[in-house]
Amino acid sequence: MSSFPLQIVTPGGQAFDGMAEKLFCRTIVGDVAILARHCDYLTAVGMGEARVTLEGGAVRRAACIGGMLAVAGGHVRLMANTFEWAEDIDPERARASEADARRQLEQGDLSPRDRELAAAKLKRAQVRQSVATPR
Repeated sequence: MSSFPLQIVTPGGQAFDGMAEKLFCRTIVGDVAILARHCDYLTAVGMGEARVTLEGGAVRRAACIGGMLAVAGGHVRLMANTFEWAEDIDPERARASEADARRQLEQGDLSPRDRELAAAKLKRAQVRQSVATPR
């Protein structure tokens, strides 16, 4: 399979810079798979699992939350607000975050904005747990 240069960056630094055969991630309108020779493309990134297929076929999974995905001239750049490789996620911390978000949502006196923030926190925790669970 053909490969392409992929760079994944976050506000905290570079998460990946190398060649890949495939990038799969969630956008705000659904899932997308990027292969070599993909047309130029720009979209906002949603909240979900990302998978990078490296040269040789090995697949790495990550929790990817927010940002932008750009394909230009055969080069792919994923600029994510949060990008955590599966092996770097602490499953116990993710479970604790989920429990905390559920407790917040059970409170009846939350403002609409606080309810929205707690729901997003719950979704992030669920994505992180899903990615941290080996397949």
